[in-house]
Amino acid sequence: MNYLLAILLPPLSILLTGRPIVAILTFLIWIPALVFSGGLTHPMFIILAWILIFQAREDRRERRAS
Repeated sequence: MNYLLAILLPPLSILLTGRPIVAILTFLIWIPALVFSGGLTHPMFIILAWILIFQAREDRRERRAS
């Protein structure tokens, strides 16, 4: 579900992974990037959100295994 949210609203998805500071910084960069580039930079933010979601999921798996 979070991967789908990352496609639509990457900053919110990053916030839900437990990284509030990164989410705020991403939001502050994401809005002007959407306005000035016409959405051409949106895939970059999607990839960032997917990487952070994957990383958080791997951290949870490691904690469970230990």
